[in-house]
Amino acid sequence: MRRGLRFVPLALLAAVLLELVVFVVVGRAIGFGSALLAVFAASLLGLVLLRREGMRAWRGFKASAQAGQPPGRQVTDGLVGLLGALLLALPGLISGLVGMLLLVPPVRRLARGGVQRAAERRVSSMVAGDLFGPRRVRVRRGAAAPAEPPAAEPTVVVDGGRAIEGEIVEPGRN
Repeated sequence: MRRGLRFVPLALLAAVLLELVVFVVVGRAIGFGSALLAVFAASLLGLVLLRREGMRAWRGFKASAQAGQPPGRQVTDGLVGLLGALLLALPGLISGLVGMLLLVPPVRRLARGGVQRAAERRVSSMVAGDLFGPRRVRVRRGAAAPAEPPAAEPTVVVDGGRAIEGEIVEPGRN
């Protein structure tokens, strides 16, 4: 995990440079005033949606907790919605496009599934069960593969009435 964190500043720098390049290209195509207006409109829409998604996530979490159901689905759906609204609120055309995509229901479901799988991998199965409910397991028919090779047991060879562990003795040798 820590190894991947060292690339975060480089990734952020690359994202900012990419946003600038896209802004210049779009600005040349439709005019810089129109491109600037599009960025501001997307950011304003993102701020409005950020509040709405936050309230929606909180209500979903509260309702599932009161009903005694696992809140994981509502939490991950809320996180994806908040991330989409936050990306939309950030100034930039690419981040706005990704944010809008995360707010579209089919893309949101895919992203929610990815977030849930990532969370399940990082927590114990008991915590994952408490958050997301019973897990669905795929069962494939066919011959079962051994989980791990069988442990080698010490060899016991009897030579003339005495047992020798761990070594093979040829007949006639002591």
